[in-house]
Amino acid sequence: MPAYIVLDTVMPERLAEFYCKLQDIEVLLSYADGQYTALHANREGLMLVLQLVPESKSGKNRAHFDIVVDELDGPTAQVEALGGRWIEPGRTHRLEGFSWRCMADPEGNEFCLYLMAEGMNNDAPLVPH
Repeated sequence: MPAYIVLDTVMPERLAEFYCKLQDIEVLLSYADGQYTALHANREGLMLVLQLVPESKSGKNRAHFDIVVDELDGPTAQVEALGGRWIEPGRTHRLEGFSWRCMADPEGNEFCLYLMAEGMNNDAPLVPH
């Protein structure tokens, strides 16, 4: 069964541009007069839907997603160039061969850039339908 993440946003066009450029994907469709913008799934199968809301984000996310990358420095610089930020500048978390950096998009939604442990496959397994 497919699943996707919905992010509330006051500026869906801006976040669509951010996540599309960061993940090398495109907008799949926008509907309900721009109320919803669905992005194509990334290489791991994560699909984001941006939902236009009137209020800005406040507080920490109770859940976040990880974007799997092949290395951390280039994607970290790309996040910053696209208007996001490294939440803990200079800090890379490490655990049993895995590494990640805590990031935020231009509206402050938290996510991690995630580097798989050596020998682990970065791509999602194909699931038969």
